[in-house]
Amino acid sequence: MIKTLSHSIREFKKPAIWTPILVTVEVVLECIIPFIIANLVNEMQAGCGMDVVAKYGIQLVVLAVLSLIFGVAAGNTCATASTGFGKNLRGDMFYRIQDYSFENIDKFSVPSLVTRMTTDVINVQMSFMMIIRVAIRGPLMLVFSFIMGFTMGGRLAMIFLVTIPLLSIGLVLVIRAAMPIFRRVFRKYDALNDSVQENVQAMRVVKSYVRENYEKKKFSAAAEDVCKDFTKAERIMALNGPMMQFCVYAGMAFVLSFGSYLVISSSGAEVAVGQMSAILTYSFQILMSLMSVSMVFVMITMSMESAERIVEVLSEKSNLTSPENAVTEVKDGSIDFENVSFKYSAKAERMALSNVDLHIKSGEVIGILGGTGSSKSTLVQLIPRLYDVTEGTVKVGGVDVRDYDLETLRNNVAVVLQKNVLFSGTIKENLRWGNPNATDEEMLEACKLAQADEFIQQFPDKYDTRIEQGGSNVSGGQKQRLCIARALLKKPKVLILDDSTSAVDTRTDALIRQGFREFIPETTKIIIAQRVASVEDADRIIVMDGGCIVAVGNHKELMETSDIYREIYTTQNKAGDQDAE
Repeated sequence: MIKTLSHSIREFKKPAIWTPILVTVEVVLECIIPFIIANLVNEMQAGCGMDVVAKYGIQLVVLAVLSLIFGVAAGNTCATASTGFGKNLRGDMFYRIQDYSFENIDKFSVPSLVTRMTTDVINVQMSFMMIIRVAIRGPLMLVFSFIMGFTMGGRLAMIFLVTIPLLSIGLVLVIRAAMPIFRRVFRKYDALNDSVQENVQAMRVVKSYVRENYEKKKFSAAAEDVCKDFTKAERIMALNGPMMQFCVYAGMAFVLSFGSYLVISSSGAEVAVGQMSAILTYSFQILMSLMSVSMVFVMITMSMESAERIVEVLSEKSNLTSPENAVTEVKDGSIDFENVSFKYSAKAERMALSNVDLHIKSGEVIGILGGTGSSKSTLVQLIPRLYDVTEGTVKVGGVDVRDYDLETLRNNVAVVLQKNVLFSGTIKENLRWGNPNATDEEMLEACKLAQADEFIQQFPDKYDTRIEQGGSNVSGGQKQRLCIARALLKKPKVLILDDSTSAVDTRTDALIRQGFREFIPETTKIIIAQRVASVEDADRIIVMDGGCIVAVGNHKELMETSDIYREIYTTQNKAGDQDAE
């Protein structure tokens, strides 16, 4: 885990190394100051002149200024290293997630990934900051103060041998009790973020069904659950403070009482007033350093689970990678499914697709129909290798998709997914996702083909109109047409529309399909639809049921041979006739 996380330090290694060095010098200077003060007190007790006092005073000022300078420098390098580490860590996670396949994404929920990149990274960043500064300062202060305390105080310093083991045992017990709770609470954070994300994304549905109160109760329950666990953990960790305070004041009381007795009884022969003041300061430094070390352990305890969750993301390797000597050219848009079976995970009990044999010629228009859950979307997601087949082979242009360079394959297989997504930015910026170098003329042509230009021209800013996050300021049909135009700008050899015209009217749907036939005849077009009218004029129509292809043919053939197709057609036409009446 440490090795994986340390890779994210990179260019911030120098400030990360300089911080402990600067802290070491700062601690040494701070530990010398009580020694100088003790000598000054002893000199004053012996009746020294102002020249001696001035000499010691100058030494103390110099030491204090130097300690301040090194402390500030350590703070600056520590801040640079820790924030830089957090930035790199967040970036490394984001870049790794970009390489994930759909299967990898399915393994982690989206809210969980968001939590890991925000809350978990902040926890680990804070721990790193404390490790390179406080975790260095605390033990060093403990060791130097311990040595100086015994040097100055002799028997009086024996109190340290009692308090340090007591504090250490108490700290271990506190951490052991709190660790399992922190591990549990971060999983509940994921559930809380899930509730927030789901509510925000489905806000229109929540309001249309007047379910605001239900959502509030659901969120409150999740928040209360997190609060209870955090409260329990914090109560345990809060024991650390009183325990430290008790040892601090008990040690000081011992030093004051026993030290005063030694000073008076020996008339300063065994322990002088200066020595007692020094041992008092060192005892305070020792106990404060123990308290700071305990704070580090508390933070590390909280962040251990966060660190493990981050490492899970960084260690997860995409199961979809480009092979060595990958094919970098797609010859044509022909597609072959050869005895293909697929399931979403190795643990799945049943196949989502079973024994699929299908051969599509380049330039064909293929329609796919089937009920909900018939694996229509699963079938087409194997073509651009969004998932890998479990058994069999999928070929594009006569080459196994697993032999292609992934970027090459996906640039030649454009998919307009069932859930259309637009990003915040102008219409032009969204369209250029399909082709970053697309000219205005190419964008205009693609939008005309997708029947999007007409409504774009009605906007005041036309193609410079800003799209809000998620495309919330355009209708569902407009969003679908913009996504189709975006896919067309890729100039793909295979174009897949996964139920991507469901929100447009039948006339516009027909115009889009007519434009495809006339302007991109060489592109293989696969159209998944719920309406028979959307695929009725396709070269071939595939009927799916239960993850299997149950019928293939044109409209006329399927009306004669497929009960499922005939039932869908009859049902939809009856509904249309009733609407007309």
